[in-house]
Amino acid sequence: MTDSASGFFTPDSALEAELSAGLADIESGIRAAIASDYSFVTEVSRHLVEAGGKRFRPLLVLLSSQFGSGIGADVIKAGVVVELTHLATLYHDDVMDEAMLRRGAASANARWDNSVAILSGDFLFARVSGILADLGPEAVRIQAVTFERLCIGQIKETVGPKPGEDAVTHHLEVLADKTGSLIAASGWYGGLMSGASESTIRTLTAFGEAIGIAFQLADDLVDITSESEQSGKTPGTDLKEGVPTLAGLIALRGTDPADARLRELLSRPLPDPAEHAEALALLRAHSALGEARQQARDWADQARACLHELPANSARDALEVLCDYVVDRTG
Repeated sequence: MTDSASGFFTPDSALEAELSAGLADIESGIRAAIASDYSFVTEVSRHLVEAGGKRFRPLLVLLSSQFGSGIGADVIKAGVVVELTHLATLYHDDVMDEAMLRRGAASANARWDNSVAILSGDFLFARVSGILADLGPEAVRIQAVTFERLCIGQIKETVGPKPGEDAVTHHLEVLADKTGSLIAASGWYGGLMSGASESTIRTLTAFGEAIGIAFQLADDLVDITSESEQSGKTPGTDLKEGVPTLAGLIALRGTDPADARLRELLSRPLPDPAEHAEALALLRAHSALGEARQQARDWADQARACLHELPANSARDALEVLCDYVVDRTG
């Protein structure tokens, strides 16, 4: 089946029904968590919730719970935690990136201002903390470890690689912290809250980290290759804003004189529409795109290898399909 929240095929109808019900409960939990007595706070917090999203992280929480006792109240709360944490980081990211659009709509900082966007992200983190208090100290510890990595990843991206450090290696470390850590936590929460064994929880966490990196690499490729706005942004947004992605970094470290113009364009933001279109066309035709796509496949294969340590069931089959879905959408 194709689940509306995930966009990938789940081959088991019973699991489909369970996931759909679980995702609906998480959606309700998200909306309840963002409600405030101050209506303006609710309005701003609801802004990104209603803009949609893949709900990839809550889905992984639900799938991971299938290796324990299944979906229960605490699993649903954990799904709310990971999605609200993700949304909170988006409010902050848009301020740092000075982004005008998020998921095809005006970003919170563009619609209101930076202070409102930052404080709205902080409000969501506060609501997450309240939910975590009900889930116990281990859940709080997972969040602390994850939040530390999210912050370090953002700092690493902001500062850039050290002198002499390989930019591609640095970029993959940033992705592991900024994206992989929260998706790893999704597997960790799902296993923990369903009472899975310690070895299973470790495997689900490792799977989440690897598929998270593949997921972000694939998203960045979609931003380059899409003709439509399937990425939720105008195609080539990262290029326009001078945000480094793997394909661009691979192209930048090349030495072929024929690519000199592309390297020059990739070295800076491209607000000029003509230069932006030129860079996008050159990058789409460059071998770096294929190399970046192979990296996404390699990370998805690393995630797939983790699955051999899990018991065979329909959830493992779905996670296997997820490994293909993540990279297949890049074209």
